[in-house]
Amino acid sequence: RLLSSKDTEIKKSDHFYLEEFRKNVNNVFISSLDHQQAMAERVSLSSMLAKSQNELPAKRMKDSYLEVHLPLGSEPQLREKYLTYHNTVRFGRILEDLDSLAVLISYSHTYNSELKRSPLSIVTALVDKIDMRQHVIYPDCDIKFTGHVTWVGKSSIEAKIHMSQVGSVLTLFMFAGAFVNPLKPEGPEEERLFQEGEANKSRRVELSTASLLKVAPTQEERTVVHGLFLNTLDTNTVSFRSRVLPPSSVWMEDAKLKGLEICHPQERNIFNRIFGGFLMRKAYELGWANACSYGGCRPSLVAVDDILFQKPVEIGSLLMLSSQVCYTQGTYIQVRVHSEVFDPLTRQHNTTNIFHFTFTSDRDVPNIMPKTYGESMLYLDGKRHFDQTVAC
Repeated sequence: RLLSSKDTEIKKSDHFYLEEFRKNVNNVFISSLDHQQAMAERVSLSSMLAKSQNELPAKRMKDSYLEVHLPLGSEPQLREKYLTYHNTVRFGRILEDLDSLAVLISYSHTYNSELKRSPLSIVTALVDKIDMRQHVIYPDCDIKFTGHVTWVGKSSIEAKIHMSQVGSVLTLFMFAGAFVNPLKPEGPEEERLFQEGEANKSRRVELSTASLLKVAPTQEERTVVHGLFLNTLDTNTVSFRSRVLPPSSVWMEDAKLKGLEICHPQERNIFNRIFGGFLMRKAYELGWANACSYGGCRPSLVAVDDILFQKPVEIGSLLMLSSQVCYTQGTYIQVRVHSEVFDPLTRQHNTTNIFHFTFTSDRDVPNIMPKTYGESMLYLDGKRHFDQTVAC
């Protein structure tokens, strides 16, 4: 259930188990599971949206606090859905559950007691970095997810989720497209969390401004690219066009792996679009497979960098996923997964998501070598994401 403002602490009776939680996700959104009726309800609720944020009551962090249990240890039948062939946990499944929980947390923050639901339509805009360097998810132990809203803007919400089995933290940035309830931090700890949200927003703006799609590489990065170029020159011909692959290296163009998903209604959310968690799982699994193929052994996840959701994916779309090993260092493999929708009638491609994953192998992996300027930019972008992971 949703916590009321009278709740001062979370008791054992307030806990959700996963299946109960999934039902509550739909109950907060709609009164019926029929998607056509659901869309009609969302349209009718749009007239209830606030004209300014000042019209909305401030909420506390505890108002959106939720706790969900995933009984991997106590329910073997459920565990089957989350296990790999090697008896490890499918992290893509965890991403699906975390995305669902973040959405429910955001709706809890914007819950309207008079309407008995939230009038907003909230979608995931970005998933912040997930650092798994110090953590292992055990397949025979229950997982407890706890989370609440930690920051809000005028039309955006940041929800932070903890996985208590391993102590990991996931931050998801949600976009509502309309005014949301302001957040009122209570006490030093909540104020710290709120300020972290402000810092996260500033960091995202700074990274976007410095994107290699907008501005030239730094002097240091240009030196790196030129060094890679010199390292691949054919000394026999001394030609700008003649390139030679150095020992223990792989051309970037040979380190790709692609996939195609037909977007069936089974994977839709209540807005009749593809569920964001499904997209994250598919991208992660393709990125993992590429890292496995490149390194020659089963890789381990180190980190998931910011996941940017640019456009929704409609039901019936042809979803094309393309993974690229874009940077390597020692045992580390940086993989970028590009997600786009292809319209077979117009032949147009539209980017929907960009994913960045850092994996580690049991042994040193070949050096990835760019050949073109575009590949060099992918290399630098991958290096940036890797360096940020190592620096954390």
